[in-house]
Amino acid sequence: MKRTDLAELGEFGLIERIKSKVTTSQPSTVYGIGDDAAVIDSGSHYTLISTDMLLEGIHFDLSYTPLRHLGYKSIAVNVSDIAAMNGIPKQVTVSIGLSNRFSVEAIDELYEGILSACKNYNIDLVGGDTTSSQSGLVISVTAIGEVAKEAVAYRKGAKANDVLCVTGDLGAAYFGLQILEREKQVFLENPNMKPDLIEHEYLVGRQLKPEGRTDVIHELKEKNVVPTSMIDVSDGLASEILHLSQHSGCGFSVFVDNLPIENKTLLMANEFKMSPITAVVNGGEDYELLMTISQQDYELVKSIPEITPIGFVTNEKNNILVTNSGEHVPITAQGWNHLTTQK
Repeated sequence: MKRTDLAELGEFGLIERIKSKVTTSQPSTVYGIGDDAAVIDSGSHYTLISTDMLLEGIHFDLSYTPLRHLGYKSIAVNVSDIAAMNGIPKQVTVSIGLSNRFSVEAIDELYEGILSACKNYNIDLVGGDTTSSQSGLVISVTAIGEVAKEAVAYRKGAKANDVLCVTGDLGAAYFGLQILEREKQVFLENPNMKPDLIEHEYLVGRQLKPEGRTDVIHELKEKNVVPTSMIDVSDGLASEILHLSQHSGCGFSVFVDNLPIENKTLLMANEFKMSPITAVVNGGEDYELLMTISQQDYELVKSIPEITPIGFVTNEKNNILVTNSGEHVPITAQGWNHLTTQK
């Protein structure tokens, strides 16, 4: 029997392979595998369900990740998935696998972060599971949210001439990770050296303690605007654009000059001698929202300072970056593939 390495498929190829073998039979299952969250018909509204797993050595490094921040982040990344469906999170369950190298006090610290995030997003921790682990700390979170039936936003639905927008700024989390990795190496070479993180608080914070953009979802609701498509930026801008393109059957033109990049990100890109655009396009873990807005609705949302127009939807199937010199560069996904690389 032929053996296929997982790396040949990649994470998204594996998801598509699993999806192709799954059929749903429950009338209440509106949408299953393939978006940021599953959609369940609950009568008066849709219930949204999303699960994410964080593994030590793959998704986080405890040598520079405080457990409190890790607990907070584990909730925030799931909140982001609910927000990407234009929904509001309501409950979470948290399951953890851990070894005896963790003390009771360490787990208390982890849950301090989890509960802090729950308080911040006004969500309830309603259950979970605990088990032993021989491969380090494992955290699995399931988030449950709600959205009005007429307001749900999928990855599909983008139409030609829609405006492509993104929240916040991009690329900061990537450089936050580079700083942490650099300081770790300095420490390993000389344990007497203290990490120099204070001046990089914003970038490091974007990596260790990201926020799910429920604030923007509330603002869109206030203006009665529903994005035609939406996804959160977890694996890099390029990957997310290609997801929207694939699901919506359209192309995107993205203007490099329009990409929102914080000054601190620009300075750090210069220090690491790399293009900030590379970090923005392929870095990931910003957990901002990438959305398409109809021309008519864009008039209503352009006053929201957290939303930046970066391009538009085309009838073509190709996706391009338009540089400030007018050059057209094909968008390819070079972001983090969970099944071929490790952080």
